[in-house]
Amino acid sequence: MDSIKSILLQKLKNKSAKIGVVGIGYVGLPLAVVFAEAGFEVVGVDPSEEKVKSILRGESYILDISTERVKALVDAGKLSASTDYEVLSRVDAVSICVPTPLRKTGDPDLSFIASASKSLAPHLHPGMVVVLESSTYPGTTREMVLPEMESLSRLSVGKDFFLAFSPERVDPGREDWTTINTPKVIGGITKDCGEVAAAWYAQALERIVPVSTCEVAEMAKLLENTFRMINIGLVNELAIMCDRLKIDVWEVIDAAATKPFGFMKFTPGPGLGGHCIPIDPLYLSWKLKSLNYNARFIELASEINTNMPRYTLGKIQDALNLHKKPLNGSQVLVLGIAYKPDIDDLRESPALDVIHLLKEKGAVVSYHDPYIPHLDHDNLCMDSEVDLLAAVQKADCVAIITNHSSYDYPAILESASLIVDTRNALGKMGKDSPKVVRL
Repeated sequence: MDSIKSILLQKLKNKSAKIGVVGIGYVGLPLAVVFAEAGFEVVGVDPSEEKVKSILRGESYILDISTERVKALVDAGKLSASTDYEVLSRVDAVSICVPTPLRKTGDPDLSFIASASKSLAPHLHPGMVVVLESSTYPGTTREMVLPEMESLSRLSVGKDFFLAFSPERVDPGREDWTTINTPKVIGGITKDCGEVAAAWYAQALERIVPVSTCEVAEMAKLLENTFRMINIGLVNELAIMCDRLKIDVWEVIDAAATKPFGFMKFTPGPGLGGHCIPIDPLYLSWKLKSLNYNARFIELASEINTNMPRYTLGKIQDALNLHKKPLNGSQVLVLGIAYKPDIDDLRESPALDVIHLLKEKGAVVSYHDPYIPHLDHDNLCMDSEVDLLAAVQKADCVAIITNHSSYDYPAILESASLIVDTRNALGKMGKDSPKVVRL
């Protein structure tokens, strides 16, 4: 008689297994689409009725996934969505892709993982594999998700069902590295758990990287983003130091980047954005505090990066002063409010902090972003300027916060009376212009 594991492996490999994806946002929807395009029948589960209705209409709400792809899969019966966890009782494999934000106190908010685990557990059945993709601290899968599922389902991990962790590596807006070709790290609670999860993902993704435990997989994700956070903190501090020394930080970085080994180029900016880089390292720092260890690199980099919106405010204020204008009452146009270029993602965007700080100082703030026509977030309710160049001409100061590639920077430079360029978007034009102040 075939074992539960062998039967599940067979269903995964012949793609007769049904797939569930819990959380169909920036991570979950692309994953669901990739699984469906690989030939699986996929159902997305999300508390948002709006998202579910969009999927059922065959419409995408994620910039990286076209409506055409979603509609083709919905029409073919390969992709559906629901707000009811009960649909998961009929699937064989589940990916949990729910958010893991930080609380105001700086500790991880795992309520979404807890809720997803508790809601899934009653529908867990023998021959099911579950993979957590939400970024979190090492130990979450084993210490939090596993007990919830075992106690409520009364099933044994590694025998009746299989549980693993595989960190999402989604970078919104990228076309070279996507869900399908970005290497996928997977670590299981047991060896069998890891084997089953890897076999499942291998049916849709190009390269699987198995590791020995879920803790290794959890830690790998935090290392990736801690590496970036610390190096961005380094160049942000370098920008401050170069400002004091009257040295062009952008020229320094470009010169250093000519070294073909031993150096990786990072650039400064008005702060950190996105779900991962500003947040993930703090999960690790928080976890280590419970073990009486202070993660000093993380804390220092976080302090520097968190201060960059205020440093940007100072740059804007000083630039206006040089033009004999106070910040209070001046019209400041913020260009780009997404957290990085050419996407519509606002998560942890430093532009929001910059706007709040400008408003606190009495500035009259407007914004333009071709990807975000309306801002209703973090107690800010604004509309993007319709006529960009008219808004640029009207502003006392234009602050380039996100350097979208669609902007006509020569025209913006010609139309503006004063620009604070935090991203070196103007390049040599900005360096040579008396009306441009660079970070």
